Amino acid sequence: MSTKLQDLFFGSMPLLRHEPTEMRIRVTDGDVEIADTTRAMLVWEPRRIVPSYAVPVGDLRGELAPSTVESVPAPERILDPGTPFAAHSCAGEAVDLVVDGKRFAGVGFRPQDEELGEYVVLDFWAFDGWFGEDERLVAHPRDPYHRVDARPSSRTVRLEADGVVIAESKHPVLVFETHLPMRYYLPPQDVLVELTPSERTTECAYKGRASYFSAAGYTDLAWSYPEPLDGATQLAGLIAFLDDKLDVFVDGQRREQAASPAAALFRDRFGLKDDG
Repeated sequence: MSTKLQDLFFGSMPLLRHEPTEMRIRVTDGDVEIADTTRAMLVWEPRRIVPSYAVPVGDLRGELAPSTVESVPAPERILDPGTPFAAHSCAGEAVDLVVDGKRFAGVGFRPQDEELGEYVVLDFWAFDGWFGEDERLVAHPRDPYHRVDARPSSRTVRLEADGVVIAESKHPVLVFETHLPMRYYLPPQDVLVELTPSERTTECAYKGRASYFSAAGYTDLAWSYPEPLDGATQLAGLIAFLDDKLDVFVDGQRREQAASPAAALFRDRFGLKDDG
């Protein structure tokens, strides 16, 4: 019997997972060098969707010390990128890093695992400079098994809110991203309602920094990547909508409201909570 790859992926999520990378990883904080290594590991704690970088202790600049920040048990759910680093889902030791007398509290974690014995996992958000070779990394480390494919399409996409058409395009760019629902990016001229810029911004490790827009009655309904990262340049200036709040029609056929099929699969399989 054939096995769906997504099932294999989610079957491994309760485990502590790692993947070596030959990419040179450099970490800085201001003008302070934190680490420089060609022996990094990508590490996923159990139930975490995105990886963290782990570096050999010998490639750190500075000394590790017992943490002054208390670890907390991870919530019993999928651990998305918004889950604090201090919430750990496997056994191990939280550590501080001391560099030139400056103490970075709670920025490291040493999993209790033979394969990772010489490594320390670092909190991506604790330092302001992460580089893969000479390219600055944003949001979180990239998963080597995660793809974002943006494809121009001639399908007609129509979005409605309470029966009112808010956008319709025959020239969408469709985005197919691993474990996420298909998204629709439309030319601004095909948006039929007034959008006003909002204060919200987000970062995607694969697409870059997004700016958000609101419409009458809908806050942060749409977003755009003014300067997308390499690999997503087709999205520059296009508008995407939070279509799980809208009715979406593709070539006249109504689609189910967008939701992550991967998240639903994982919750159902392991009986996890939606939040907590």
